[in-house]
Amino acid sequence: MEKSRMNLPKGPDTLCFDKDEFMKEDFDVDHFVSDCRKRVQLEELRGDLELYYRLLKTAMVELINKDYADFVNLSTNLVGMDKALNQLSVPLGQLREEVLSLRSSVSEGIRAVDERMCKQEDIRKKKMCVLRLIQVIRSVEKIEKILNSQSSKETSVLEASSPLLTGQILERIATEFNQLQFHAVQSKGMPLLDKVRPRIAGITAMLQQSLEGLLLEGLQTSNVDIIRHCLRTYATIDKTRDAEALVGQVLVKPYVDEVIVEQIVESDPNGLQIMYDKLLEFVPHHCRLLREVTGGAISSEKGNSVPGYDFLVNSVWPEIVRGLEEKLPSLFNPGNPDAFHEKYTVSMDFVRAFEQQCGTQASVRRLRAHPAYHSFSNKWNLPVYFQIRFREIAGSLEAALTAGLEDAPAGSSFCLLASHRTWSSLQRCWSDEMFLPVLAHRLWRLTLQILARYSVFVSELLLRPISNESAKDMKKPLVTGGKDPSVTHGNSEDQASGPAETKPVASISSTQLIYVVADLDKLQEQLPELLETIKPKLEMIGFKNFSSISALEDSQTSLSACAPALSDRIIQDLSESCFGYLKSALEVPRLYRRTNKEVPTTASSYVDSALKPFRQLQSGHKDKLRQAVIRQWLEGALSESTHKYYETVSDVLNSVKKMEESLKRLKQARKTTPANPIGPGGGMSDDDKIRLQLALDVEYLGEQIQKMGLATKDIKSFPALAELVAATKDQATAEQP
Repeated sequence: MEKSRMNLPKGPDTLCFDKDEFMKEDFDVDHFVSDCRKRVQLEELRGDLELYYRLLKTAMVELINKDYADFVNLSTNLVGMDKALNQLSVPLGQLREEVLSLRSSVSEGIRAVDERMCKQEDIRKKKMCVLRLIQVIRSVEKIEKILNSQSSKETSVLEASSPLLTGQILERIATEFNQLQFHAVQSKGMPLLDKVRPRIAGITAMLQQSLEGLLLEGLQTSNVDIIRHCLRTYATIDKTRDAEALVGQVLVKPYVDEVIVEQIVESDPNGLQIMYDKLLEFVPHHCRLLREVTGGAISSEKGNSVPGYDFLVNSVWPEIVRGLEEKLPSLFNPGNPDAFHEKYTVSMDFVRAFEQQCGTQASVRRLRAHPAYHSFSNKWNLPVYFQIRFREIAGSLEAALTAGLEDAPAGSSFCLLASHRTWSSLQRCWSDEMFLPVLAHRLWRLTLQILARYSVFVSELLLRPISNESAKDMKKPLVTGGKDPSVTHGNSEDQASGPAETKPVASISSTQLIYVVADLDKLQEQLPELLETIKPKLEMIGFKNFSSISALEDSQTSLSACAPALSDRIIQDLSESCFGYLKSALEVPRLYRRTNKEVPTTASSYVDSALKPFRQLQSGHKDKLRQAVIRQWLEGALSESTHKYYETVSDVLNSVKKMEESLKRLKQARKTTPANPIGPGGGMSDDDKIRLQLALDVEYLGEQIQKMGLATKDIKSFPALAELVAATKDQATAEQP
């Protein structure tokens, strides 16, 4: 192989592959192509392969030419080869027969050895079985001998031996019994074992009876040595659970049945707490010796303690749970949510106090993994409790949202009942009277649902038409010159009474819209306060990554998104209400044309009427709304209304100008003086009175806007309106004789 590799022709250095790759034993075409494709394109690889192929053909031709004589004499050299092969076939066949014969002999020897080994293994197993049976018989006889000797001593000496001696004898019997059990299990199914089994059963019954009696004696006399020997014996025969069950039946059960009495618990408002306190007193008063012996107490000596026992977990707790489930079934009834919450809270405090008495984290983990612990936890029907609370909160909130825009109760920080009920529902979710740590995730979801429902409620309000609160005021005279209120405008009564008669049922007033904005702002302001209330509750369940809570911020953003649309509706309503009065400027020409009225000296009354909604907004809602919001609404509404007012005044002035020009043309045509172009005694003309009245109205409007704390330059179209009427006023005073 190495020689052939050395004889491969060397290709040019520009080849994209190594020629030695073809001589490897693990050469793979696919791997070779994929490896080359990482360096060059397939076209270049193909070209290099063709180049090297031509080099190989040339090298092969040179090799044949070099050894041409050998190639030609190849067939000649093979002459007579068949005879040589035939001569070798006979000895090779004999060798094959000898090898097969030897192989058969070796196989028979191996088979014989295997059979003897199997027989020997079977004999060994039977021997071990016999030895175990012998050990079982010896253990039974030894235990019976110890019992007989002990029985004779008890009859010959005093009535009974010392407790310490009895404990030592039981430990000896337990050690031997432990070996007896081990060998009996290994000899299961043997006929001899079936004959000995009644004797083993008698020993077992006697041992258990003696251990139970000894344990009860130790508990009654508070003898630590007896209890220690007894528990160690139980551990030796792997019957620790029997000892714990005995303690539960004899020591714990009577106390639990005496303490847990439904009539006593229900007769006292604090009966449940008193009952739990008495149950907690059982551990330090009645389990002190057991905990000292098993190492469960802080003051116990670890060197002399008997491991493997946990009486609080396996004896006390199951009996407490049994007593609560059997004798106090009303404890777990969720029908009355307030009582259920109180009972659950007190019960969980009891569980935590019981866990503190366990002493070690390992004991607490065993307690939480105990079936009785899970049974007690599952008895509390928390989903039903949450559904009842959910119906209470959702029903109350839905009733407030669908009952109309009623005012909030007295003392509330909100204006509307719906907003007040929303905030109270949010607070109630996390109140101490309702919150339970295991329901934190459900209450968090309910919190988001409440905020989403309120957001939908506000969005639905935007679809309602706005009712005209000023309908009655629109029936009053709007335009008067000076102090004369006797002249009314044309169709204002019909225009005002129309919407009042066709008022939709599901309408909303501008005041209610203002209340909604105020409540929305107040709710967003108090949401951080709600989050501060929620944080300690979530920390109770181990949640600390509050930066990941973005759902509440999303809800706050959703509520904030409703504010601009509400503001636009309010601005629109204020603007329409204001312009409803300002458009009375169209009636000014009718007041002065051919009426011989005096020259106007004061603004028309419609200006005060137009500003009345703005004054009410400033004075009536300043304690509910931020000043920046009020200013925004005033500027927006005044900008829209003054823009329309500008167009109205422009139309009136253009109309007056056209009328004036028309009268001049008529004068020139008839060469007569027009009727009433100038007032009596050469006073101001009717057209100039109209101009002057409009100028006074606009000036008064600007003064009142400034009194409201607004700059007239920030009001859209007002500067242009002021310039327009100022020019007409100058024209009117200049034309006066």
